[in-house]
Amino acid sequence: MNSKLEILSYFPIRIANELEKYIDEITYKQLEEIRIRVNRPIILRFNNKEKQLSYYISGQDISEIMQYLCENSIYAYQNQICNGFITIKGGHRVGITGNVVVKDEKIININYISSLNFRVAKQIIGAADELLKHILKLEENTIYNTLILSSPGAGKTTILRDIIRQISNGIQEYNFRGITVGLVDERGEIASMYKGELQNNMGIRTDVLDNISKSEGLKMLIRSMSPKVISTDEIGTEEDIQAINYGICCGIRGIFTAHGENLKDIELNPILNKLLKNKIFDKIIFLSEVKKGSIKKIYKLERKTGEYFLIN
Repeated sequence: MNSKLEILSYFPIRIANELEKYIDEITYKQLEEIRIRVNRPIILRFNNKEKQLSYYISGQDISEIMQYLCENSIYAYQNQICNGFITIKGGHRVGITGNVVVKDEKIININYISSLNFRVAKQIIGAADELLKHILKLEENTIYNTLILSSPGAGKTTILRDIIRQISNGIQEYNFRGITVGLVDERGEIASMYKGELQNNMGIRTDVLDNISKSEGLKMLIRSMSPKVISTDEIGTEEDIQAINYGICCGIRGIFTAHGENLKDIELNPILNKLLKNKIFDKIIFLSEVKKGSIKKIYKLERKTGEYFLIN
């Protein structure tokens, strides 16, 4: 099944037929989102453009789509629903909003679902090519401990996914032998696990834990899978920092992402600043807000002084 038909299979026939009027093999390559909202029209997002359809979504439509998404067993997908999304075959993620049910300060359900956002997954092979030469430590056949930062939507998850794939497989261009990577994919955005199968190519030496907190997942991987490199996306809690410190102190290299547009953002962040003070990262890379996935600035740690200086 091709990718277009794959995602359309989660809609009732009447809606799938409507979508096919606007989604062909060419436009599918630009499709980013399918927005579904009760009593409002379907909206398709193509890169930076939108297309509003004439079809208005009913509550019955939402119910039928949820049954397709959950394979007629919403209970089996309850944990994902409580996290606000469902990962489907192909690595596509469907965001969910509605009436959130909370018990003992914990989300136990989302009912009266009012909106669904189909985020179309597209892995970009080679997205990290520009960054690789800056993070590979070739003399030791490993990587520099690296933090990649950007504003939301600038491509850091796409870049991280491709870095993991390449260092896991090995990189002939640099005579880099593949190494074991342990990835914690807390929200299913990187590897896009579906029923135990990776929907994205993460490399032949990558072990993935999903649906678990970053901190707990990192510790589990370190204890059980002997990774040479650990990785996760969008770090930012005290527990994340403790787990990263633990891994690095065990001699494991790490590559992570976080939100931030400049070095000052990290220094002002009380959590991330601890990693700077502990000299955890050899390199800090900022991505451009203008050109998705491209490098804006790179800082390298001078271990004698403990200061970061601009190298690119």
